[in-house]
Amino acid sequence: MLAYIGLGSNLKDPKAQIKRALDSLNDNNETELINASSFYESKPLLDIPGPNYINAVCKIETKLSAINLLNLCQEIEDNQQRVRELKWGSRTIDLDILLYGEQVISNKRLSIPHPEAIHRAFVLVPLFEIEPKIKVPLLGPIISLLDRINKLDVKKL
Repeated sequence: MLAYIGLGSNLKDPKAQIKRALDSLNDNNETELINASSFYESKPLLDIPGPNYINAVCKIETKLSAINLLNLCQEIEDNQQRVRELKWGSRTIDLDILLYGEQVISNKRLSIPHPEAIHRAFVLVPLFEIEPKIKVPLLGPIISLLDRINKLDVKKL
């Protein structure tokens, strides 16, 4: 199954944190990294105090179910000392499953497509970079979603 994961970090060498998470995804026997976007810089959401974020999106091939992929993402976060104190607060690494094939999933642990992705330039811009013709389930072509956001909210590094 093809899946797309958003990655973000603003603590403890964010670029290295993202590279480490990408390596962890690729090193897992059930996932293979197909492509990764450039890195993008963005300000913290809601002007929460903290350093700017570095973000990226990757495309993987996985044998894992969506929920097991979520478990793997959270294991990677835990291995990189992710602390969950404040929603949208600073973090060493954040991995969000944006898309899982063309599936629509909604339960207590997981919502796909990621419900906030359509509002976030730091997700849509790198996703468009690696998959410009993708159609987001329920929402349509990514190009039309890009028209709804301020692309200046992110800066390519």
